[in-house]
Amino acid sequence: MTQHSDKSPGPEELRERVERTRAELGRTVQALAAKADVKARAREKAAEAGRHASRTVGELKAQGVQLARDNRTVLLVAAGVVLVTWLALRRKG
Repeated sequence: MTQHSDKSPGPEELRERVERTRAELGRTVQALAAKADVKARAREKAAEAGRHASRTVGELKAQGVQLARDNRTVLLVAAGVVLVTWLALRRKG
């Protein structure tokens, strides 16, 4: 029978170490597989870009609506000038 000194681990501790090492190795393999999956990474980047573009468009639309509301009088006057100019040019031609 083999005697264990205080420094050498027992069978149970060795089993626990092996299980921890297996779990770490499994996580490492999964991480490497995810990095190697170029198609999935490209799809995720494209989806992220799409979400960012949607947010940007929404923000710009909201800013445009607010700008139009804040400058309603100016816009109405400009539209009137364009309409009168168009009518005047139409009569000449």
